[in-house]
Amino acid sequence: MDDREEVLATARRARLAAAALRLLTRDQKDAGLVAMADALVAATDRIVVANAGDVERARADGTSASIIDRLTLTPTRLADIAEALRDLAKLPDPVGEVIRGYTLPNGLQIRQIRVPMGVVGMIYEARPNVTVDAAGLCLKSGNAALLRGSSSAALSNRALVDVMRESLAASGLPQDAVQLVPGDTHESVKHLMTARGLVDVLIPRGGESLIRSVVDNSTVPVIETGVGNCHVYVDRDADIDKAVALVLNSKAQRVSVCNAAETLLVHADIADALMPVLIPAMAEAGIRLHADERFSRYAAEATITCEPVTDADWAAEYYSLDLAAGIVDSLDDALAHIARWSSGHTEAIVTDSQTAAMRFVAGVDSAVVMVNASTRFTDGGEFGFGAEIGISTQKLHARGPMGLPELTTTTFVVTGDGHCRT
Repeated sequence: MDDREEVLATARRARLAAAALRLLTRDQKDAGLVAMADALVAATDRIVVANAGDVERARADGTSASIIDRLTLTPTRLADIAEALRDLAKLPDPVGEVIRGYTLPNGLQIRQIRVPMGVVGMIYEARPNVTVDAAGLCLKSGNAALLRGSSSAALSNRALVDVMRESLAASGLPQDAVQLVPGDTHESVKHLMTARGLVDVLIPRGGESLIRSVVDNSTVPVIETGVGNCHVYVDRDADIDKAVALVLNSKAQRVSVCNAAETLLVHADIADALMPVLIPAMAEAGIRLHADERFSRYAAEATITCEPVTDADWAAEYYSLDLAAGIVDSLDDALAHIARWSSGHTEAIVTDSQTAAMRFVAGVDSAVVMVNASTRFTDGGEFGFGAEIGISTQKLHARGPMGLPELTTTTFVVTGDGHCRT
């Protein structure tokens, strides 16, 4: 069997599993999620050993520290991943939810209800936690999951999927509800992207080149997730202590994630008061500044050296402690900068002015806007979704962190009593 036929055969099995999943009750799906969580914890040693092989290979290949951090599974992280499955089991089942319902003058009853997508394909990079999150979200929403992670996490993903499939079988649920896409070359990804009719939707999750490749080359419908060039704007009416805390948390709490801040904009009117406090705090946190001339002058007063900021810096998603920074003369200048350089992921304003906050929210065209909160809160778990399958930066169907409802479509159910159209 050639690579293409292997991928298509996997997709066909997923389609059969999806048909069975549509008929499951909430109790059955929730029991499956809890069983998967218990199985992952029980198999911690097995999974961590497999993950260590991936990490060792990544280090030998000179992979960056931020990517290795995303790749690494520890017993604590695995326990957190399992707990997210248990949290999913506690959430309402989206399937069958009535979006709207009404009765026409002729007596026909119309309801629009949520139903599963069917077969959801995931193409993602070195984040084995996505393997479990995607499988759990798909199971809860009644979808079969076809998972294509990167070769850098191959051992980890195989161990995770094997454990989850064993658990599904033991729970009396279809094993093929969770499958890895066979193959380790780009050709297998291409076959998945062109399996229209077998795969209902693809969700890419990773860097810009991966996402662009899927969007440009897929014949299967795609929900586009975007890179996170996230901005923090400190307004003229910001509280100094609050601003320092939010900038540091947004940038440095964890750098290897898409909701970490990559650009800082400071209103000129607050710079004299803010910079003597903020710049030393950023230096202590290890943040490396790529700054415009005005920002650099403030840094020089604190004997901090900045790299001159470039267009590439304003556009960058660093995945590191690097941060682009600049001074702006007004809120409108901040909005204009964000409109030019943002990836449409998350932007934050720090201000005590309700007027400024409202103008910022209205003026920013991004999936998430934070007011006096860290960009790091853009996350399905933090939003109460239990987990997320990605953060959509497109405007159709889903936008922002995607949880259970975003993994459903709808069906109109029309009930009559012998109604015939005249």
